[in-house]
Amino acid sequence: MSEKAQRAKALFLEGYNCAQAVAGAFAPEMGLSVDAAARLASGFGGGMGRMREVCGAVSGMTLAASALRGYNDPKAGPEKTDTYAMIQELAGRFRAENGSIICRELLGLARPEGTPQAEARTPEYYKKRPCPELVALAAQILEEWLAEHPARL
Repeated sequence: MSEKAQRAKALFLEGYNCAQAVAGAFAPEMGLSVDAAARLASGFGGGMGRMREVCGAVSGMTLAASALRGYNDPKAGPEKTDTYAMIQELAGRFRAENGSIICRELLGLARPEGTPQAEARTPEYYKKRPCPELVALAAQILEEWLAEHPARL
């Protein structure tokens, strides 16, 4: 398991949500504290506010990738295309490993639980959830992608 994967998993096990854990693992590279990265990613956990849509680990990976290699000029056509291609590739790698990027599908849920209340992080919670491993995988995918695609100056 890569350094970023270990860090993301550790953050998740500390109680951060899936998106916060992945973003937090890349906080130093983004020029942020873990607290700042966690705040930015806080609403993406549980598949976007616990609606069980796009997996929070994928959202955290997207946030970190965008911060590190995204664009900010609204007229930047090629940069926008490059950013979207990067995100599609990252999500594709995650999907190839897990069969989906949708939280409820990854958790085997027929539908969302219908409540914004997060579950208590008990030993039983960790036994039934693949989330620690999904968080680690998302961080590893991004770490590998960044190594394969050095930043242009």
